[in-house]
Amino acid sequence: MDQPIHPEARAADAADAEVVAICQELVRIDSSNYGPREARGETEVARLVGGLLSEIGVRSRIYESEPGRPTLVAEWAPEGTDMTRPALLLHGHSDVVPAVAADWTVDPFSGELRDGCLCGRGTLDMKGYLAMVLSAIRARHRRGQTPSRPVRFILFADEEGSGTLGSTWLAEHHPEVFDGVTEAISEVGGFSVTAPGGQRVYVVQTAEKGLWWFRMTTTGSAGHGSMRNPDNAVSRLAQALGRISDHSWPDLHHPAQEEFLSQFEQLWSTEVDHHRLEESLAPLGPLSRMVAACSANTVTPTVLTAGYKVNVIPTRASAELDARFIPGHEQEMIDTIKGLAGPGVEFETISRKPSAEAPFEGPAVGAIRSALAGEDPGAIVLPYLNSAGTDAKGFARLPDGRVIHCYGCTPLRLPSDFDFISLFHGVDERVPLETLAFGARVVDRILQEA
Repeated sequence: MDQPIHPEARAADAADAEVVAICQELVRIDSSNYGPREARGETEVARLVGGLLSEIGVRSRIYESEPGRPTLVAEWAPEGTDMTRPALLLHGHSDVVPAVAADWTVDPFSGELRDGCLCGRGTLDMKGYLAMVLSAIRARHRRGQTPSRPVRFILFADEEGSGTLGSTWLAEHHPEVFDGVTEAISEVGGFSVTAPGGQRVYVVQTAEKGLWWFRMTTTGSAGHGSMRNPDNAVSRLAQALGRISDHSWPDLHHPAQEEFLSQFEQLWSTEVDHHRLEESLAPLGPLSRMVAACSANTVTPTVLTAGYKVNVIPTRASAELDARFIPGHEQEMIDTIKGLAGPGVEFETISRKPSAEAPFEGPAVGAIRSALAGEDPGAIVLPYLNSAGTDAKGFARLPDGRVIHCYGCTPLRLPSDFDFISLFHGVDERVPLETLAFGARVVDRILQEA
């Protein structure tokens, strides 16, 4: 890895001049999202971002779904911008997942610099990307350079809560915010994986699974724990969960997944066994888990609730599950889950978000390819299907039927031994300083070429 270059060593008008300092400021705001009624810090993040934009004459507007849940929208189109072209949307989110300080080796909200890295919650997800975008835009302003087309910038609230109070709310209540936008770039993608030949492969999200978070509840007869009870709600729930967990979901061969696997076979000189997919993908390291999860629908039990005393059989038992579906297979997955659960099981939706997919072509994709190659000659860019979700779910297809092509490219040139996937939402989240600087330079090129 190249030696980290600290921000004070950058030219004042360089794209990466402020990226570390801005990221530190963002990380030092605790914007943990514990749930709809337990979020914090989003207003402070929006205020900081709005201030950084205001300093270069960019006005922003705040939309609040609820008090303290702001989404910031700004338009950057300085004089000389080609206003005949559709706008490019760059978006991110202000919230982060919580961090338990006792588990970390540094204060998760300190923004500490250590061992060539910026440490803290959100450095990867996704305050680092916000810093890249802001540093690049501010540098272009100082240089007097316009973007290739108008740039819409949106800072969403509540992404870590599935976007209900952020991107989904904004698309439903203020679809006009997306007027003129045809393409969008954000997370999760753009990070590098090193192939056996030493080439860096950058994976760009062109599709993401949809989600159905739901609660299953069973009822039965209360009774004493010392007696047999064939009408036991806990047993009925456990049996339903067992059938769902044991189900073998079929490979659905999504085009983005198939393209990634085909390229993987060539670059790694191996053959993929679809029946032992995660094992076949082991050379990818931790990324193998994410890729392997994208050949089929997945359903994962995450929360169990039943009873209040060991010798009392309760009348109700419930479980919460995280189900993710391949684009185009939502209803098929839901019907299968309900069929596996069997009779006597009630279902309640906690959150249901659509999948998203876009063609791996067009101005934004061309700019991503060119920008990555410009900063990392020989870079290989591949599409992939993301097993998780982003704010794109909220607006990729607007209520009026408009479609926005959404891509995940947070540019991260990573050392070959850097465990990016495990640090995402993990303990001791951190990003190499040179990786942040690289990302800001790539974003600058995208603004020039998209």
